[in-house]
Amino acid sequence: MKDRTSIKVSILRGGTSKGIFIMEDQLPRERAERDKVILSLFGSPDIRQIDGLGGADVLTSKLAIIAKSTSPEAEIDYTFGQVSITEPFVDYGGNCGNISSAVGVFAIENGLVEAVEPVTTVRIRMTNTKRILTARIPVKDGMPEVNGDYRIDGVPGTGARITMDWSDTVGGTTGKLLPTGNASDSISAGGKDYTVSVVDAGNVVVFVRAEALGITGTETPGAMEDNHLLMQLLEEIRGKVCERLHMVSSWQEASAKTPYQPFIAMISKPKKHQCFNGTTVLEQEVDIISRLVFMQRMHKAYPITGTTATGAAARIPGSLVWDMVSQESREGNLVRIGHPSGVISLHVAGKTEVGGNTVITKLEIHRTARTLLEGYAYINQ
Repeated sequence: MKDRTSIKVSILRGGTSKGIFIMEDQLPRERAERDKVILSLFGSPDIRQIDGLGGADVLTSKLAIIAKSTSPEAEIDYTFGQVSITEPFVDYGGNCGNISSAVGVFAIENGLVEAVEPVTTVRIRMTNTKRILTARIPVKDGMPEVNGDYRIDGVPGTGARITMDWSDTVGGTTGKLLPTGNASDSISAGGKDYTVSVVDAGNVVVFVRAEALGITGTETPGAMEDNHLLMQLLEEIRGKVCERLHMVSSWQEASAKTPYQPFIAMISKPKKHQCFNGTTVLEQEVDIISRLVFMQRMHKAYPITGTTATGAAARIPGSLVWDMVSQESREGNLVRIGHPSGVISLHVAGKTEVGGNTVITKLEIHRTARTLLEGYAYINQ
């Protein structure tokens, strides 16, 4: 990059998130200098991100660094970064599934992968976890198809359906589907003991029953964030899990050292309720209801990597999710999750081996994505 005062960028919506996409060769090689450029690009730290391209929301303060893959198993290398709004920090500790759904679109549009009609398969190596994600992108006239009839809750309108295969991501962060070795564990927080399930499939997710926290599990994101005692308790539970997994030496460090993951999800049984965007979810439309926190904020929809972990948990006997879903849901290959903006579903299959270990054999989700902007951003050095 000859002139580091400007940088070529694209902004893409992937699923229910939006992120800035940058080719790796546009960024400095040295980590500290690179992150300085990224923070300036987003306008962080600042709760409004007014001097950058970030959208002042955790769902839009996301980064994708793209390169031709150095692995024979993939065409694209993809590094995800969650850019903090309030701190000068970029967290590369996990993956974002929604942003991942736009990586194949970006790769085809930028000539990194040859377009093949009607569907182009893009193998994506997620450098954060060294796992392979496979995307199947509808293509027309040599470019990713944008128009289609597939709808996802949390995004207006419809688009072309992108199929994402997450089956290789199980244990991507910790090396195990069940990082603690157990389907459920007890965590002491706020003077009480809470039963949790910790699952690593896409990202690490900590599951806890909503009723154990004194809530219904169908509250709006705003109502939950306004419940400061609840948010503090969730962060303590999350921090205690981080400490148990040796991600931090003390649970109080978790919010600063690993703010992005694990996620923490509050689960409850299906019930009719209204979402904060006006959508009504009926009891028979979902197998489980979940509200998820990441970066100490409530997710306004549901992350794909949270979806994969929830689906995987529904196939693990003894997990909190398994205990909550119906026998029909356990035996099928579809899991439907109610979230603050509606419903997200995935196709998931698993089997229990001799010795009781669960093996996840299928994790497939559908998304839509499109490019919103291509151009140059100017960096405030």
